[in-house]
Amino acid sequence: MPIIELDQVPKTAFSGGATYQTLVGDDAGSTPIRVGVQISPPGYSTGTHSHPYLEVVSVIEGEGEAWMDGHDGVIAIGPGSTLALPPGVKHGFRVTGDTPMKTYGVHASAHRIVDREG
Repeated sequence: MPIIELDQVPKTAFSGGATYQTLVGDDAGSTPIRVGVQISPPGYSTGTHSHPYLEVVSVIEGEGEAWMDGHDGVIAIGPGSTLALPPGVKHGFRVTGDTPMKTYGVHASAHRIVDREG
């Protein structure tokens, strides 16, 4: 199994100014999971969305708030917070602090599938 160095992984730009680095997985779906690091600037929001599989997101740096179906209101998140999001559960997060938020995410799928609300 290879060793992946984050500083050698290209960044993919997301709308809104966030970047994503895929550590495990590829467009061909050659691995059973996808793992990546997202860096989101202050004020960034993922918008409400869901995935047809389990997603696990851990906050490494920064501050924000998250929301998900089945929970009232928003939940403060920061370093040490982990969101375990079951398949089909609508959710999202936004950066509330003055510094970027870095998250480490695992998608339990060979392909990253995002279902947007609306």
